[in-house]
Amino acid sequence: MQQKIVSNYEAAKELYAQHKIDVDRVLDQLSKIKISMHCWQGDDVRGFLNKDQALTGGISVTGNYPGAATTPDELRADLEKAFSMIPGKHKVNLHAIYVDTDEKVELDQIEPKHFQKWVDWSKAQGLGLDFNPTCFSHEKSKDGFTLSHPDPAIRQFWIDHCKASRKIGAYFGEQLGQTCVTNVWVPDGFKDVPADRMAPRQRLKDALDQVFEEELNPAHNLDAIESKLFGLGSEAYVVGSHEFYMGYGIQNNKLICLDAGHFHPTEVISNKLSSLALFTDGILLHVSRPMRWDSDHVVTLDDELIDIGRELVRGDLLGKTHIGLDFFDASINRVAAWVIGTRNTLKALLRAMLDPVEELRQAELQGDYTTRLALTEEFKSYPFGAVWDYYCAKQGVPVREEWLAEIKAYEKNVLLERNTLANSTK
Repeated sequence: MQQKIVSNYEAAKELYAQHKIDVDRVLDQLSKIKISMHCWQGDDVRGFLNKDQALTGGISVTGNYPGAATTPDELRADLEKAFSMIPGKHKVNLHAIYVDTDEKVELDQIEPKHFQKWVDWSKAQGLGLDFNPTCFSHEKSKDGFTLSHPDPAIRQFWIDHCKASRKIGAYFGEQLGQTCVTNVWVPDGFKDVPADRMAPRQRLKDALDQVFEEELNPAHNLDAIESKLFGLGSEAYVVGSHEFYMGYGIQNNKLICLDAGHFHPTEVISNKLSSLALFTDGILLHVSRPMRWDSDHVVTLDDELIDIGRELVRGDLLGKTHIGLDFFDASINRVAAWVIGTRNTLKALLRAMLDPVEELRQAELQGDYTTRLALTEEFKSYPFGAVWDYYCAKQGVPVREEWLAEIKAYEKNVLLERNTLANSTK
């Protein structure tokens, strides 16, 4: 390790120690946090079940940067490259369409065997897996309804798919020794004002009751449900609203997923964490950057991400919160997008852990808001970067922007070659 990195770290430790912050302990705590990195950034949410199927359900990926993964092996190679530049050991979040099998299989018939190669790879890499049923981009979801569909046969198809997905999630957890979070999101809704808001929600509730009917070992699988404010094609009404899922989740002991892009533009999920945590056993986060509502931009170290980190740390919520990422940008190098977003999420948590939380709390309790504000502002210029550099070096990953050169080399030697090969076979 470079001496300058070490000396900068030691100087930073002295500054933080003046406020009784044990930086070594903080880094040990940070090393235990797992971020669930979403696989769908690597291939623009296409998957491998039916790669020719157009994206639906309000999902749209813009850009045509070269090098998107076209096979499971390519996607896993890209994930490995990204993880080699991210400190810590983490998880991969899969959608059901990322099956890796030569067998022709439908969504309602998927089984653990169709994901065995993912399990074997994860074991070798020391990673965990999370899972999601894929209730979009399918012939049976083309009219915008799945679990709340008025046609019982179509509704049953999606119920069976979600049941199968839960069993796959439980298999992941059992095989890898890390609990799998299986998250259910459906795009169901109306473009214009419906005549009946109640009936679709009743159908969704009944469908979810059937999906979750079988008890699974919570050490292997935890169920989550995810709301949305509106979507493309469901601007007037979304069946699975925040209120619907908050009620269902609390009543049925399910994780409630808070996605940063699924609320009004003036809402932030950081402000919701302390309330929801009081009434639930756990929370699932989908960290994204909704530049224009749910536009799923690559996560940057902006004010909201920093506030999310602070709420998780100050509310002692890290032990009950599952942190996942959800963005897809095809206008830039896709592997770089993973690295930027995941490193920034970890940076936000580190910054929060390095805040003088106890001093701030005491000042607040004593009504000393001057001290509270002064410390908050002064700590913004404390040498958090020196601590981050040391952590990266200690974890054996590139320090600062050194990772960019590796990405550029990977792009030249691997990603661009994919496009060359694809063009030569046309």
